[in-house]
Amino acid sequence: MATFAPGAKLDWHIHPAGQILLITQGTGYYQEKGKPIQTVHKGEVIKCQPGVEHWHGATPDSGFTYIATTPAQKGKTIWLKRVTDEEYSNKN
Repeated sequence: MATFAPGAKLDWHIHPAGQILLITQGTGYYQEKGKPIQTVHKGEVIKCQPGVEHWHGATPDSGFTYIATTPAQKGKTIWLKRVTDEEYSNKN
């Protein structure tokens, strides 16, 4: 389980075998590279496809909690660059 304070976010990263996020509390953001930010809410499920660069975190006004399941048989999470303030605030 991961819990984020309002405005907190992870860096861009890749899960070689994918990941599933079960949103249990609050409102958050999820974005795949080259796609618009998605706003996600309690009760929703996100399926991060294998090898897809993405980030997720809380919105500026809400905390965000999820349970993640990440198969590790194809390798550990690959951490990339930080999400910039511009990327975080760009909801287009």
